[in-house]
Amino acid sequence: MKTCLSVVAALITLPGVVLAEVAISVTYLQLQVPRPPVLSNLDPLPDDLGMAGAELGLADNLTTAKFLGHKYKLTVVAVPEGEDWLSAARTALNETPFVILDAPAQAQMDVADLPEASSAILFNASAPDLLIREEECRANLLHTLPSDVMRTDALAQFLVKRRWDDLALIAGEHPGDLDFAAALKRSLQKFRLELKAEKTWTFDADLRRNASQEVPLFTQDFGDYDVLLVADELGDFGRYIPFNTWEPRPVAGSEGLKPVTWSRVVEQWGAVQMQNRFVDQSGRAMMPKDYAAWAAFRSLGEAITRTNSADPAVLRSYLLSDDFELAGFKGRPMNFRAWNGQLRQPIPLVTDRAVVAMAPLEGFLHQRTELDTLGIDQGESQCQAFKE
Repeated sequence: MKTCLSVVAALITLPGVVLAEVAISVTYLQLQVPRPPVLSNLDPLPDDLGMAGAELGLADNLTTAKFLGHKYKLTVVAVPEGEDWLSAARTALNETPFVILDAPAQAQMDVADLPEASSAILFNASAPDLLIREEECRANLLHTLPSDVMRTDALAQFLVKRRWDDLALIAGEHPGDLDFAAALKRSLQKFRLELKAEKTWTFDADLRRNASQEVPLFTQDFGDYDVLLVADELGDFGRYIPFNTWEPRPVAGSEGLKPVTWSRVVEQWGAVQMQNRFVDQSGRAMMPKDYAAWAAFRSLGEAITRTNSADPAVLRSYLLSDDFELAGFKGRPMNFRAWNGQLRQPIPLVTDRAVVAMAPLEGFLHQRTELDTLGIDQGESQCQAFKE
């Protein structure tokens, strides 16, 4: 925030600079998808998940807007499952070209393909799918949520640094679990780590009572390994794996040591101040989807501050340029990859009570930026939309 205020001060004092009034309306458009049942209800998802992050982004943008004559407005639209998602999207796009999307990947692609969205700037704040950033990327859709592969690359770097290179994997059957497991395998191959054994979790038993019996038997034939990876993005069975395995081994992935977009345990680089602002506003800790929505609104605000424009074409060009930087409270400036619209960002590796590491880790070099060691690099990208 200090950086943004210094920019404001510089603009105000430059001779000949005229700060035009700019009014920006942003819609947070959510498709409400019921969460499948899980074994434990200890971690219910908050009703304002995601939209609370957009609200903090609005508040942070307004801090600098008052010096520039800029105005921001946030409208939240929630579409229940079964109702007309595309009709709601058309209505939103007729009111503003700036929309933060909280929906599954296919629903986001459907919105991006609407004629009304052809000149819009859409932000993906909820879908980690690789496909939407690769073969099915859209030039009007930017991604502030990291992809699954960015997160698994971060974990793989940590495993390499620790020389834990013999690995086993348990994956759930939910689509998100399967996608995360596929990302894990891709990262292990990329960093030359060995997956010795894997199993699919198919149990429907009540592990709250039987974990100490079921999990040791389930993991007994893995043999010796360094770390047990868990792909349970739904949050169903993974919590019962640590300390119940046949061999006493660390657990990582969706449980144990987790690569995340954001966590309440991130405290450096001014993060505590942002965490406190979020708690004061929402009465709870910031979660990954909140952070992605905040980053979307703040990216837009930063671009507007720098360009003094509300033109989507001008703002998109700036967002994808080398000049754009977002202070994201993760230790280094963040910006968008010009080849697929993904926001580059560090990935915290955390437990429930501490940050263990922040990827990219030291020693993983890249000719452009070490942040591009996380996720799909330009040379391997299958996204064509940003080349047109």
